[in-house]
Amino acid sequence: MKIIEYKTVSSTQTAAKKLKSPRPWTIVLAQEQKSGYGRKKTGWFSPRGGLYFSVILPKSQIEDLQTLTILAAFVVAQIIKEDFGLEPFIKLPNDIYINQKKVAGILTENIFGKEIKLSVMGIGLNTNIEKVSKNLEKKATSLRIELGKRIDDKKILRQIIDGLKKQLKTISR
Repeated sequence: MKIIEYKTVSSTQTAAKKLKSPRPWTIVLAQEQKSGYGRKKTGWFSPRGGLYFSVILPKSQIEDLQTLTILAAFVVAQIIKEDFGLEPFIKLPNDIYINQKKVAGILTENIFGKEIKLSVMGIGLNTNIEKVSKNLEKKATSLRIELGKRIDDKKILRQIIDGLKKQLKTISR
């Protein structure tokens, strides 16, 4: 797994889509995104303290991006529940909530040539954000806010990638 890391980037999704001939499971990771986005190009608040990354997915038999997105939401929610004892709620197809506040969003996009060249999945998970902005405090949260302690971003990143690999292998047989 190759990780391309940035301090600040407009969007990990945009950066990943610009890579020249990336290998499957290449990850673009940023400490901060200036123009992170979700479905329908809605903005994603991405200050320092969150886990923001995009991963190049291997070709699979799954052509429905929504199925891939739901799979990733399941993987992230499972980690939140099992590792932290929190009760995540998946708002289909791509958002994860804790205590009725958004903690994560997932976006999967295809890059086309004459056919689909590859798929890129972006995941924004609010891990170590200490405080959300005033206008978002009723809508968003982070694992740190919910748990009162720092979270190991690298460990969660590995768990998410391992979970995605396992799920894709299971359903691509």
